[in-house]
Amino acid sequence: MWDALLCLVPTVLLFLTAALLHWSPVRALLERVATRVTWILWKAVYWVLELPTPTHGEWTNALRSDLTGLRLVCKPTALAHHLHLHCPTLLHPSVAAWPQGDPHLQTLASLLWPAEGPSGRGKVHFTRDHFLLSDGGIVALDWAVGLKDEPVVGARWEQHHGSCRTPGCRNSNLPILLVIPNCLGVVTAHLKQLCFLALHCGFCPVVFHRRGLGGCPLTTPRYQEFGDPKDLAQAVTYVHRRHPTAGLLAVSEGSGSGLLLSYLGEYGSSSYLTAAACISPVLHGQLWFETPLPSLYHWGALYYRKLQISRYASALRSVMDMGRLLRCRTLRDVEELMFCGSSSKPTTGAPGEAQSWAEVTKAKAKDWESYWERNEPLRDADEVAVPVLCLCSADDPLVPPLSAPLMSLFRHSPYFLLALTTRGGHCGFARSGRKVGSGGGGSHGTSTSSWSHQAVLEYFQVVGDFLKGEERGRGRRWASGQDVGGPAQGARLRSGTLLARRRRAVQAVHRKRHQSYQPSQDELPEEDLFTWNRSYTR
Repeated sequence: MWDALLCLVPTVLLFLTAALLHWSPVRALLERVATRVTWILWKAVYWVLELPTPTHGEWTNALRSDLTGLRLVCKPTALAHHLHLHCPTLLHPSVAAWPQGDPHLQTLASLLWPAEGPSGRGKVHFTRDHFLLSDGGIVALDWAVGLKDEPVVGARWEQHHGSCRTPGCRNSNLPILLVIPNCLGVVTAHLKQLCFLALHCGFCPVVFHRRGLGGCPLTTPRYQEFGDPKDLAQAVTYVHRRHPTAGLLAVSEGSGSGLLLSYLGEYGSSSYLTAAACISPVLHGQLWFETPLPSLYHWGALYYRKLQISRYASALRSVMDMGRLLRCRTLRDVEELMFCGSSSKPTTGAPGEAQSWAEVTKAKAKDWESYWERNEPLRDADEVAVPVLCLCSADDPLVPPLSAPLMSLFRHSPYFLLALTTRGGHCGFARSGRKVGSGGGGSHGTSTSSWSHQAVLEYFQVVGDFLKGEERGRGRRWASGQDVGGPAQGARLRSGTLLARRRRAVQAVHRKRHQSYQPSQDELPEEDLFTWNRSYTR
């Protein structure tokens, strides 16, 4: 009999354990204990990998007092008021809490986690378009044409309109979204998910690859500088001429914002873009290179950069000191050796090599300071003529905190808007409980979506609707005789291209002030007026 009772002891213990786990106080206590133990283990991982513990500072303390966890910093304008009324996703972020919301976990997931879900669902099909630049270089444009297990966009178009041999967006009415990766040219999982969601929201994404990066061949003995917009400008002009009636938008990720902001500032009102957005942008390039990154990210980025350069080591040996370059221990040293000063002139070789050396040496900056005089992303911020939304996180582990002059730029420029969240990491902004593609066209993936994706796409849609409304309003004012431009301006509105009408509309938008709208950043202390002196013009 005792043997039978002893055999029942494990069953009784399991029954009692199950009963205790269903008791709310015990379950809550176990959850707290598990969370605490997980936090201790994660702190140990921080220490082993030499990851800095997030220090939030005064901005995060101000954000914590806000129930939405977001601070929108901008100048009170009609566009800002319109965004305040029609962008609920932007103004009410649902960024995941810890542990999913840990900044390093979000950052690593956005860089390394596969974009497609199980069985490859959510994978985007790209078709590559190589574009020959004026100096003989080549950049690549990857057009997102469809999703796996679905008909390709181009194939569906050809069924109704005939064949088309040129890659790209077949529907001229779709807005084209130009996507710019980081300065290393890595198309991250975060970027692929953005293209996936953009396709479902009615955009035509195209990824821009710099020369020598992203699988694009290097046909010239030099790479593109951090903030040199010449290649991007030629690519934008090429896309516009192929699709002259399509709206053209742009979004950048991380350090790729240096290229986008440089283009917007240097080309000003001549830009073909209607609006732009930067996710976790690098707004001060020199400071970003001079500030040490956490070891885990630094050594990974440095190794990847050297791997890219070593692929063309033989071709670049005549214009760069490859031995010294591959021995560099910081990204700053690599950038300085590639684009500053001059390498030793080759004593032997073909005449073409000497000519290439002379051209590259002439194009190089004299020193580190002069290099950034012509490559700082915001060197021509006063010339920007399209709305630019910057999504930043207070716990970003890869970007230095925003300085007072930068904050003053957002408070005084009518074209710059800053959405600052408490959590999000670097290009993370994960949302728990949401799936990519669930916001239109059904659920096509199982990976967690990003708040930044939906916020940026909603921002583009709202800005487009706002500019169309302003354009219609100007047309009605001219018809009623209230527009001071008279018949001449009316003729321009009727006969001008869509780009010209959109540019006039966006310039008129920011001259208009909405008196009733006062954004929440007014509670912050005022800084001196932000001004950037034009230091270099190509």
